[in-house]
Amino acid sequence: MKPTPRFPRLLLAILAWTAAGAAFAQGVLVPQAPPAQPQDTLTRAATSVGVKRCLPAITRLSTLTVQGSRSHDVLLDWDRKRPDGGPMFSLIGMEFPNAGVAASITAVPDDSGACTVSAERISVAPFTCASVGQQELSAYKMTRLLPNYTVYTDEKEPTSSVSLIDSPPGCLIIRRYVEYGWRDPAAAGASPAGAAAAQPPKKR
Repeated sequence: MKPTPRFPRLLLAILAWTAAGAAFAQGVLVPQAPPAQPQDTLTRAATSVGVKRCLPAITRLSTLTVQGSRSHDVLLDWDRKRPDGGPMFSLIGMEFPNAGVAASITAVPDDSGACTVSAERISVAPFTCASVGQQELSAYKMTRLLPNYTVYTDEKEPTSSVSLIDSPPGCLIIRRYVEYGWRDPAAAGASPAGAAAAQPPKKR
């Protein structure tokens, strides 16, 4: 069996965060056991247009993103002339029992065979951003960029962040993850040293 690409623990929290009240009840660093997953529409769409090199990362991110949704669909943009050599951009809309959630997944291959990947999950919680930050993000470093815009980060995972934007009566939550130079650890010909260097930090 091919090993599953690993991503930082904050990414797992970013993508496992469900909408509205259910989101507030979950711990950020300890996601609940995932429910049955719907079929991964993004992987099917990316495969159908010829995306191959970054597909393992896309599949992993997409599978985590749609966990717990009733249904989802995808808007896909890609380089028609170079489907496996150019960037792929996607916007995923998801239906949850009590809310709608949006997410974006981007994958950009480079000439070395690696990929730059990013994922964002956007949801709205029916609480103030101050209460979300206090209850769920107290262990993170808080940086206030605007009176209504606060970013939370973990120094152990510098390419992941959680942004809270006050939007009364609720809070807009944007969870972001970026990784440069990602390589599929199962790819043939990858050296052990190279594969280890490409892995995200281990969970702590």
